[in-house]
Amino acid sequence: MFHQQIQPLYRPAILRGLVRDWPLVQHARRALPDLLNDLAARDSGAAVDAIMLRPEHQGRIFYDETMDGFNFIKNRVPITAVLEQLARYAQFATPPSVAVQSALVVECLPSLQQDHPMPLLEEGTAARIWLGNHIVTPTHIDGSDNIACVISGRRKFVLFPPEQIANLYIGPLDFAPTPSPISMVNLAAPDFDRYPRFQTALEHAQTAILEPGDAIYIPNLWWHHVESLDQINILMNYWWGGSNFSTENKTSPYGLLLQALLSFKELPLAQRAAWGSVFQHYVFSTDDPAAHIPSHRRGVLQR
Repeated sequence: MFHQQIQPLYRPAILRGLVRDWPLVQHARRALPDLLNDLAARDSGAAVDAIMLRPEHQGRIFYDETMDGFNFIKNRVPITAVLEQLARYAQFATPPSVAVQSALVVECLPSLQQDHPMPLLEEGTAARIWLGNHIVTPTHIDGSDNIACVISGRRKFVLFPPEQIANLYIGPLDFAPTPSPISMVNLAAPDFDRYPRFQTALEHAQTAILEPGDAIYIPNLWWHHVESLDQINILMNYWWGGSNFSTENKTSPYGLLLQALLSFKELPLAQRAAWGSVFQHYVFSTDDPAAHIPSHRRGVLQR
């Protein structure tokens, strides 16, 4: 049903209880110490990227004050070291924020994916784990389709359709604290004087809070803000399909966007508009621009 009825709509979908029977979800519902012990027992010892933010940042991953860097420090440590931090910081009233984000499960917790199958995707689709205390990932996009499954803690998702990009005030394309560009607007306290169009974006926002065992499908290029709400939050996600979002691959859609910016930004406005018409006709139009050409002469226009 998912691939036939949900994915083709190109809209987010909440999948309540999709992974309620996962062993880790059952641990999370019964006793958090059992959950942490289970994960620690699976730890391969491989180092993963872990970040830490000072308490005053309230978990929001962002730039530093001058936008010359970011507001967190990053280390490479085993999963177990972060689990120990989470258990310790759960006793603090205002702890630092710590998180492991997007660690490949097959490398750091090799037995986890086999014991926690994803029923909607092909076997072998790579799983990634996200764990931490209170962390806010600002509004961003992924180049791939995404199913995110909550294991422990609650997660709040706020999603915006792709066409709201102009109202989200996206930051630098080639310098961001996350792998993709982020909105400069603080969703918890938006400055409408500085970012007035964000009010329009909020009119199109879709919000959901997921409990352990729930999952969400996020189509590629839908903007999404993610906030973990509890002291110990664990999520496992799967990316597949979509479009290549690599900045290093010059022929990926994102790489071509960056090249287009460099190629066209110095042209006069009228020429940029003319090139816009050319791209709309050949690249983005739903009509076939080569319908009038014999099929054996369509070349790169062959669909």
